[in-house]
Amino acid sequence: MKSLSGRFGRRVSRPSGRASVERIVDRSKVPRLRCRVTHDGIQTLRNTLLDPYEHIPRSVVATANDYAAGTTFPERAHGRGQFAFASRGTISVSTPHGRWLVPPQRACWVPAGVRHEMTMTGPVTMLNAFVSEDAARAAGLSDQCGVYGVSPLLRQLIDDAIDLPAMYDVDGRAGKLMALLIAEIAQMPRLSLHAPLPTDARLGKICRHLFASPSIAADLDRMATDVGVSRRTFTRLFRAQTGMSFAAWRQQVCMLAAITRLSDGQPVTRVALDLGYASASAFTSAFRRILGETPSRYLEARR
Repeated sequence: MKSLSGRFGRRVSRPSGRASVERIVDRSKVPRLRCRVTHDGIQTLRNTLLDPYEHIPRSVVATANDYAAGTTFPERAHGRGQFAFASRGTISVSTPHGRWLVPPQRACWVPAGVRHEMTMTGPVTMLNAFVSEDAARAAGLSDQCGVYGVSPLLRQLIDDAIDLPAMYDVDGRAGKLMALLIAEIAQMPRLSLHAPLPTDARLGKICRHLFASPSIAADLDRMATDVGVSRRTFTRLFRAQTGMSFAAWRQQVCMLAAITRLSDGQPVTRVALDLGYASASAFTSAFRRILGETPSRYLEARR
């Protein structure tokens, strides 16, 4: 997602429980966190309208923007890799190969050239480090999408980077800061907050339906019947194309949905029952088994 695009506006989709409303956002009215002008007339990239970032002759460009709940950026690809840090709020990232969830205080890496869509759950403050292909390759950054932990050092580096001039001095302190930022990104742990999509069109249709209406009670036999294959064929195809059993994938989708809903302030019991769990305790047990913490502790640690 390109957080700075177009001079006069951005077309966004803003679902709010009612029918989605597509509108043009007047970017002159976007709230600014901070905006400085340097001696060379180039602004820093904290909620600035400087565009396009991809053509700035620097290995890393850092930006920051606030987005309203439900803001969606349609599918697109960038010439740089994007390390998107959710300083506040939750971000959902979709590609033709799957879906990733970025909880508060976590980040998603989207390599250059990967088509992706981003949706904001709740108000989001997103800090980005856009990394050139050469710099990403030299640092050994992945060529696959992923969700990553973010260390206190990396949080501070990104926060400092977005206040630098766009044309920072590569041989001075700013250049060293950006080099350390890339090196720190390369050390971050990858998190299991991903549900892959199978390439088979029939399976993909089933999976997209479950993305839209996740339920731990989704029946495997019913899924196989809907696809028109036997249970055995369905399970074999599903594992071959996703690397997971259907049961594990279904659980993962429910956990991604749960994090989104809990981050939005929904109570644990409501989330548990809406996702088909028999009770809040059954949901909490599954959540702790997969994510290592209870829902309340998980959210508290990320505020």
